[in-house]
Amino acid sequence: MTLTSSDRGTVRSRRALVAGSVGNFIEWYEFGVYGYFATIIAARFFTPEGGSEVEALVRTYASFALAFFFRPVGAALFGRLGDRIGRRPVLILVITLMTGATTLIGALPTYDTVGALAPWLLTFLRVLQGLSAGGEFGGAVSVMTEFAPPGRRGLYGSWQSFTVALGLLGGAGVAALLATVLTEGQLGDWGWRLPFLLTLPLGLGALWLRLRLRLDETPAFREEREAERPPGREVAGAIALGAGRIMGWAAAGYTFLVVLPSYLQSTLDATFQQALIATVLANLGFAATIVPAGWLSDRYGRRPVMLTGAVLVVVLAVPLLNLLQDPGVSLTVKGAAVCGAGAVVGLMAGPGPAMLAELFPTNVRYTGLGLAYALSNAVFSGCAGLIITETIERTGNVDIPAYYAAATCAVSVLALTAGPKARTQEPEAPVKEPNRKAS
Repeated sequence: MTLTSSDRGTVRSRRALVAGSVGNFIEWYEFGVYGYFATIIAARFFTPEGGSEVEALVRTYASFALAFFFRPVGAALFGRLGDRIGRRPVLILVITLMTGATTLIGALPTYDTVGALAPWLLTFLRVLQGLSAGGEFGGAVSVMTEFAPPGRRGLYGSWQSFTVALGLLGGAGVAALLATVLTEGQLGDWGWRLPFLLTLPLGLGALWLRLRLRLDETPAFREEREAERPPGREVAGAIALGAGRIMGWAAAGYTFLVVLPSYLQSTLDATFQQALIATVLANLGFAATIVPAGWLSDRYGRRPVMLTGAVLVVVLAVPLLNLLQDPGVSLTVKGAAVCGAGAVVGLMAGPGPAMLAELFPTNVRYTGLGLAYALSNAVFSGCAGLIITETIERTGNVDIPAYYAAATCAVSVLALTAGPKARTQEPEAPVKEPNRKAS
């Protein structure tokens, strides 16, 4: 059967979704696992004799933050390659690097075995993960949005965020399963290694898919790769604007979806299992709203949908945390609350990728949107655990996570309302085509 040009376009669009999604899933599965096992990793790699548990957790989050600060380096390095030689070969390279580094974490010797070398080895692998993660986002979103059918860029771009949710859910699910079937001693001795080692077959499967799909370069890239690039000052301004617009998404997302387990354990005395269940519920709420939010942004614009999510975090962050702190509130109500918190973040995450893509012309899109995302995440996601844990330790104020999420979302509200609209030819809210009557 011969495919029409419309059918071929649909096939290419679906291939782009799969090719872009598989790497995001692996990336965020790993980052989620590291966050969920932060207290165990702290004890195994960052607790020499005489060190406190809080000090070890701070060092663990410092390593977590370091990987995020190498994301902009990866975004610049791989983004430049992707804008020059193409999206596909670079996406294959970064998934290979991510898979190798994550798998090796599961095989690392601990502090008890090699002493001070252990945290350095872990940190080195975290740097490699940061580099590859920085190169993943820009390429994946470029492919998804450039292959998207007219008027569906928000929907297609939302799949990047949706696979982030799936990756975090996958990591939380594996962690919860291990915490259920293994004893605390087994989990601390060797069980924590299993989620990292599981990355090897997952990553090989993702690599096979990217090779198997034989994804072409996007038509927009082929047409504009040699076009004159915009001035550096203009690109830098768009990067700063994009980073400000997603600041709240980055900070609130990591606060509610990744840092929450350690906060519940260290501050509210929850068990490891209770903390993981809360995280699964938050990520379920997150996943549930992402794709609908992307679809809504195609109809009503990116900014109105993202503004709704950011304003809700500003208003509800403190009441939500106070509810979790109240021992008189039932577990059912608390579960619904954390699920709702995740859903609000999803309102920002759904339109976010398309919004970033529309800030940059094609021949600098991989680099520009990758840097905007990486810089915002480096500062406001990667440092979330470190900032929250250290500030609570110094001040004794257990409301710090809520203040952090609310303050960053307030900045995003300003950036979303004050900045210009998308600079690409497709408007933020695509105009509906009139019905064409048959002649």
